[in-house]
Amino acid sequence: MTTKRLYLKSATNAAYLRYVVDEMEVGDQMRVGPPDRLLVQNARFHAMCGDVAKQKKYMGRTLKLAQWKILFISAHMIEAGEGSDIVAGFTGEFVNLRESSAGMSIKRMASLIEYVAAWGAQNEVKFTEKGYFE
Repeated sequence: MTTKRLYLKSATNAAYLRYVVDEMEVGDQMRVGPPDRLLVQNARFHAMCGDVAKQKKYMGRTLKLAQWKILFISAHMIEAGEGSDIVAGFTGEFVNLRESSAGMSIKRMASLIEYVAAWGAQNEVKFTEKGYFE
């Protein structure tokens, strides 16, 4: 089975989308809803986290891009008034059950990017913009 992402962009391609639905087989799956974050947003967020990782330390430690990503998403949830959900993991470690950037809406991802930009401005991060649109 091939996975396809289809978008209803105009009335013109609505007939094609109906055709695709008519051709679905039992067991096929379809998701309908607003689009997730844009790929350009994903690239920008990751590039910004990379810039921070190259320039800043956290609590005296050099962190990887993925670790900064976790910190930013967690802090953004707090700032958005959603709180945090810290639980003990299977081996006693602490785990933040946070949202995933992959499932964020375009609006939510834009807010997260603005949050990182503001944090960067307050902490003298020079964003290179390299990779934002690659």
